[in-house]
This record gives sequence, structure tokens and C-alpha cells, in this order.
Amino acid sequence: MKNFIVTAVLALVLFSCNNSKEPKYKMVIKKNVENDVVADSTQDEIAVAYEDFKSDFKVLIPRSYRTWENKNPVDSLNQNWTDLYEENGSYFLAKANYEIEKGFDECSGDSLKSINPKNKSLIFMDYPELKMGKINAVKITKDKIWPNEKMSLVLNNLKYTFRAEGKVLSSQKIETEDGKEDFFKEVKNYKLYLTVENNPEKLILEQENFHDTFVELLFAGDIDGDGKLDLIFRANRDYEEERVILFLSSKAQNGDAMKKTAEIAVQFDC
Repeated sequence: MKNFIVTAVLALVLFSCNNSKEPKYKMVIKKNVENDVVADSTQDEIAVAYEDFKSDFKVLIPRSYRTWENKNPVDSLNQNWTDLYEENGSYFLAKANYEIEKGFDECSGDSLKSINPKNKSLIFMDYPELKMGKINAVKITKDKIWPNEKMSLVLNNLKYTFRAEGKVLSSQKIETEDGKEDFFKEVKNYKLYLTVENNPEKLILEQENFHDTFVELLFAGDIDGDGKLDLIFRANRDYEEERVILFLSSKAQNGDAMKKTAEIAVQFDC
């Protein structure tokens, strides 16, 4: 993957080579499939989009970040940021509680700074308007929505239905690190739509190509306290990227159910 110059427009596109949070798989069986169709699912799933984007506020994920031109994204983090973390299956918002560890990245030949959270943190947000305490979350039992699948979530008696489109180029049977069996599919021209109750369907995510990656639903619940569904996706476009996207319902406009509010993308190519 070619190195690139970080510009002001891509201020959130960061660099790190070590400590990737990517789930690791080993392949067991490979099967090529053209136009693979999967039965509808009534469980929890996901997807991702790709375009120039400016976040409403800064977010960071707990990992290592490269220093670039004497600047490091971790320098903006402080204890006034909000930490979304999980504890015993429940989710909470609290003031950020972490330590910063300094290191050296042999790939970039420059220094690293790592965020080591005291909690089981999912994301840090520079958004002080959020109310601290326990938040209402939906249990995720399945974290991917492949093309031709549907998935529904219910929060506060509102039904949210996701529908995916796209072309499946191949399908592979894999085994996860914890020994479970799963499937991975190479997908292109992916689109994810959302319908809330009987309202019109809206496109929320789209991605033309993936490179040995797909999208995972990391969180579904009410982060902003308005009683409606918010989402966090891991949406890596490449195997040398970690990318997280936050959707908040309170930021929605024009009849949409939610708005893409913040994004963080970290490249760790060597």
C-alpha cells in the first residue's frame, strides 16, 4: 500500500504500524462464489462508506498512533473527553480515564504514542454535551450484514431494519482466533439501507471496494440520550487500516434517522 501525505483535509487519517485491533482469522476452506445470495437475517449486522468527510467533533480509539511532523493525534486527548466503555455486558459514558505510553515505530522511524484505557473502552469523544452514566444498548448477536441480507434492531419500541446490496465475488470459510467457525466474503459495490418503522428507506453506508476487509457493527444503542438508535461501525477499507465511524440520531436532518457524525481512520502500512 503506497504511503501518502497527510493533509489538513485528512487530519483524522492517522498512521500506526503496531497494535492493530483488527480481528485475526485463519482460513480453513475457500469457495469461490458468483452473485452469492444469503438468506435474510433477523439478527444484528453492518457495513461502511468512503468519501471525504469532516467530523462534527474529534474521536479517538484506544490504540497506538504515529507521530507525524512533530504532531500526534493523542496530544488532543484529555480527561474532559467522554469515554464510551463496556462493563459486564452494559455500556457507560464517563470522563476519559487512561494512560499514555510512549514508544518507537520501526516502520515510520518515528515515535509512537499509545492510549491505554483504564476501562474496556470502545471510543473516546470530544463531545462534552453527552450525559454521563449507564446508557441503553441493544445486544449485538451478529455483527455483519452481507449483500442480500436484512437485519432488524429494536430500541424503545422502534424497529430499525437494515438491508444490504452488493456483489459477492467469493466466499471463504474461516476460523476465528477463539475457535469459532465463520464466513468471510469479498464484496464490491456495497450499500446499506436503513428503514425505521414504515418511514422511507435511506442509504446510510456505501463502499465500492474492500481489500480483505468488511464492516462490523461495534455498538448499537442510545449514546446521545434522545431515545433513538445510535451506531458505531468498524469500517476498514483495507487490511492495513483501522477505521471507526459514529452515527448519532440527535444530529439527523431532512427526515433521516441518524447522521454520520464522526470518523477516525488509522493507516498502519509499513
